[in-house]
Amino acid sequence: MPSCKTSCTPAHAMLLGLAAVAVLIVLSAGLIELGAASPEVFTNSFLVRLIGDHGNDVAHQVAKRNGFINLGPVLGSDKEFHFIHRALPHIRTKRSIPHTRQLKADPLVELAVQQIGFRREKRGYRELKLGAENLVPPKEPNDPYFPFQWYLKNVGQNGGKRRLDLNVEAAWAQGYTGKNVTTAIMDDGVDYMHPDLRNNYNSKASYDFSSNDPFPYPRYTDDWFNSHGTRCAGEVAAIRDNRVCGVGVAYDSKVAGIRMLDQPYMTDLIEANSMGHEPNLIDIYSASWGPTDDGKTVDGPRNATMRAIVRGVNEGRRGLGNIYVWASGDGGEDDDCNCDGYAASMWTISINSAINNGENAHYDESCSSTLASTFSNGAKDPHTGVATTDLYGKCTKTHSGTSAAAPEAAGVFALALEANPNLSWRDIQHLSVLTSKRNSLYDSKGRFNWIMNGVGLEFNHLFGFGVLDAGAMVALARLWKTVPARYHCDAGTLATVREISSNRSLLIHIDTDACKGTDTEVNYVEHVQAVITLNASRRGDVNIFLYSPMGTRSMILSRRPNDDDRHDGFTKWPFMTTHTWAENPRGRWTLEVKFDSQLPQSGYLKEWTLVIHGTRDPPYRDLPVEDENSKLAIVKKAHEAGYKI
Repeated sequence: MPSCKTSCTPAHAMLLGLAAVAVLIVLSAGLIELGAASPEVFTNSFLVRLIGDHGNDVAHQVAKRNGFINLGPVLGSDKEFHFIHRALPHIRTKRSIPHTRQLKADPLVELAVQQIGFRREKRGYRELKLGAENLVPPKEPNDPYFPFQWYLKNVGQNGGKRRLDLNVEAAWAQGYTGKNVTTAIMDDGVDYMHPDLRNNYNSKASYDFSSNDPFPYPRYTDDWFNSHGTRCAGEVAAIRDNRVCGVGVAYDSKVAGIRMLDQPYMTDLIEANSMGHEPNLIDIYSASWGPTDDGKTVDGPRNATMRAIVRGVNEGRRGLGNIYVWASGDGGEDDDCNCDGYAASMWTISINSAINNGENAHYDESCSSTLASTFSNGAKDPHTGVATTDLYGKCTKTHSGTSAAAPEAAGVFALALEANPNLSWRDIQHLSVLTSKRNSLYDSKGRFNWIMNGVGLEFNHLFGFGVLDAGAMVALARLWKTVPARYHCDAGTLATVREISSNRSLLIHIDTDACKGTDTEVNYVEHVQAVITLNASRRGDVNIFLYSPMGTRSMILSRRPNDDDRHDGFTKWPFMTTHTWAENPRGRWTLEVKFDSQLPQSGYLKEWTLVIHGTRDPPYRDLPVEDENSKLAIVKKAHEAGYKI
C-alpha cells in the first residue's frame, strides 16, 4: 500500500487498516511458527496491552507490581508493551500459565501473551573460515583491500569476469557517494569503534534490542561468530582513502547498528521493535538472516513484525517509505525462498547473489519473488569472498553468502537516495527492475534460463531482473518521476477442494478484468500474489506455477527434497512473483499444481486467491528516454502499443 501522504486515494486509505490483507491473512495468528518441525518454546517475554492509552510510566508501575520489568513500548504504542520476568527461564517448553494469569488479573491489563521463541539464522556460507586477517601495509596510497573488492571493480582478479560488478565507479563519477543516507544493519551488532566505520556510524539511529541499551556492540565469542553485522556494515559504509580495509559501496553514507540477532531464540517483539526503530532517521534496513535454510521450514514474520514493516513502508522516511532489503537465503537448490515470508514479501526487496564469473553460488535459493542480485564468492578460490571490515579493527576477504549480497544492494540504494531523496520505497523497486543488467549471469546447472515477460523485461528465476547497476540506477534516479498511486485488486478466489493427482497436473483458472472501473483498478502490474491453501502427502514434492494472461510462466514453488511434511501443508500462504512486472493483468490467470516425485503422491488444493498489485496509470509515462535500447524504452513502447511487442 502507498503512503497516504504521497500516493493514496480515499478508497485506498481504507486498505491501510487491513494491513496488507493478502500478506497478513496467513500471519494473523501472529504467534505460531509456521511449518516448524520442532516443538514450541516459550520465552520470558510477554506482550502486554493496557486498557486505555496510559503511556510508559504507567506500564512501568504495572510491571513492577506484578514482578515484571517493562522494556518499553512496542512500535511506539501507548497501549502495548514488552514485559520480561527475570525469574522465568529464558527458554522453557511449557507456557507459564501463572504469570500470564497474574498479568491478566491486573485491572489495567487488557491482554497478556507470552512470546514464543523461534529460530532466525544468519545467512553466510558456513564453510568459509570465521576469523580475521590482520591489516596489511597498503601497496598504494588508498585503501589496501580495494583491489580485492572485485564486486566493486572486477578486472578479472581471482578468476573473475571483467566488468562483472556493481558499476559503482560510474555512480561515484556522477558525484554520488551516499551522503545524508542511513542504512541500519539488523544483525548481531556492529563494531562501531572500527577505524573504517566509526566516522560513518550513526549512534542516534542505533540500538541494542538483545541487551536493551543504546550500544549495539557485538558480544565476544572465541570463534568470532558475531562478526556478521560488522562485515555487512563495512560493505555499505566503509570509509574511503583512510588506508584501512576497503571501501563501502556508499562510502559517505551513515550506518546504524541494530543488535537483535544475538539470543537463543527470536521473539516477535524484538523483531518488530528492530524493524520499526527510528523510521525517520533510518532510510534503509538491511537484513542478512531469516528462517532456517534447511529446505523444510515454511516461516515468516509474525503479527507485530508485519505491522512494523507495513508501517515502515507507509509512514517511514516521512511518508516516502523505508526500504527493507532482504537476503534471499542460503538453502541452495534444495530450498525455495518463496517459503521464506520475509524474502518473499512484497514490502521487502529480496536480493540473491552471483559469484565473480557470473554463475550462481551453490547456496543460492531460487524463487519468483527475488527482484535482483549482487555478489558473494569468488569462483576459482572458494575462500575469496567479499572483502570488508571485521571485528576489533581487522579486515577480512572471506565474507560470503547472500549475507554479503544484501548489504551491497543497500549501498546501491543509498547512492540512488542521495541522487534523488524523494524516491519512495516503490520507486526503488521500479528502478531496480529497470536498471538491473543480465550481464554475464547464468545458472551453472542450466535449470533456469533468461526469459522475456510480456512487455520485454528479461528475468531469471535465480537472479530476478539481473545484477544491480549503480551507475545506471543513479542516472535514472536523477530524472525519476514518482510512480502513480498503487492499488491492489482482489482478482478472485476459488475455494472448491480439488484433488492433486500423482500423475497429472491440476490446472485451474481465474478470469479477471483487474477491477476495471472500480477504485482499485490495476492496469500495470507490480507484484502478484497467489494466496494458497493445500495439503499433500509430501509437501516437498509439490510444484506450483502461475501463468499470466500475457503468457509469462512463474514457478512460485519448486521441489524441496528435504520437506517431508504431510500435515501442515500451506494455509493461506502468499506466494509472490515479480516476473510479470509492468504487464497488463486483464484476462486469464492459470495456476498449475503438480507433483515432482518418483513415488505416488496425493494432495488437495483447498483454496486459491489471486491478488494483483500495481497502478491504474502508466508508471513511466513522464520519463524521458535517453537510450532507445534501455529497458525503460522497451517497456514504454510496449505500453504505448497496448502491450503488443
